[in-house]
Amino acid sequence: MRPLGVGMIGAGPVTQAIHLPTLATLADRFRVRHVMDVDPEVATAVAARVGARATTDVDQLLADDDVDVVAICSPHEFHADQVAAAARAGKRGVLCEKPFATTVDEAQRIAAVSAETGIPVVVGAMHAYDPAVVASFQALGAQAADTQLVHVRTYLPANEAMVDLATDPLPARPPTRGPEPDALEAEVAMLRGGILGLATHDLPLVRSVLPEITEVTSATTVQPFGYELAFRCGAGAARLVALMPGQWQPDWTLDAWGPGHHLHLAFPPSYVLAGSTVAELRTAAGSRSWRCATNGYQREWLHLADVVTGRAELAISVQEAVADLLYALQLADGAEKLIRGAA
Repeated sequence: MRPLGVGMIGAGPVTQAIHLPTLATLADRFRVRHVMDVDPEVATAVAARVGARATTDVDQLLADDDVDVVAICSPHEFHADQVAAAARAGKRGVLCEKPFATTVDEAQRIAAVSAETGIPVVVGAMHAYDPAVVASFQALGAQAADTQLVHVRTYLPANEAMVDLATDPLPARPPTRGPEPDALEAEVAMLRGGILGLATHDLPLVRSVLPEITEVTSATTVQPFGYELAFRCGAGAARLVALMPGQWQPDWTLDAWGPGHHLHLAFPPSYVLAGSTVAELRTAAGSRSWRCATNGYQREWLHLADVVTGRAELAISVQEAVADLLYALQLADGAEKLIRGAA
């Protein structure tokens, strides 16, 4: 079976430093055939690295018969339209980077198009596909419903530093500058951007053990970029803390506690091909741990290949991805309300 042809929509740092190195490890399953970016210099330079065609036109990429599956790595506000266009163009599958939508209406439109066309959509929340995470949650089983407290801590270097280590120097883009927002709007933008851009990796896991947010109890931003969030989920509670850029060793962890369990997950930084999360589950029956050779990005691509070739059903349905997004939006809306109320 020939490798599936990949079309990349958006050729920025995530494509260059995460997806292209990931796909290079899966050359028996995928080959990048076409790269689209609104900047012709970026599109041409990135396509040349992988021997692909370059374009600035989404429609031209979607019309390419060598493109079987499409990765949407463009700015968030374009995701819904581009997922719909790829599905209606008859592509065999779509991988959409998180967040796959920014509003409820966009998310529901993606779900409707996927149902209408039958085209599978994989959302790029890599922690949910990480093999060690999957194995530890399977082992946790019904005890997940007993979870009382979740704590997520994210302390990471600047993305630019990780990108520089993971790929060749990026083609320079012309600077884009708009009007400076006032202090309150800048704080709200940082908060919502942090939740939908960073916490969105962790929130599907939080939702799997604390499925309903009943109250957002506190929300603050942390300079230069970060947040401190707390929310109630019925009798349970969650706390998320993040700071970037960190100057010390990266630390990205999730802990979940219940009367009979403690689940600890130590995630690798996104830009590092260094295997899976390190997962440890402690229960009354003893301790178990998992670490795998492949990471969440590799597994989400492999899962897409298995789905479009009929070897597997979607592990995370589009409807489930919509529910994950609604959870994140509920947190973002509640946090914004607190920030504005305190101003």
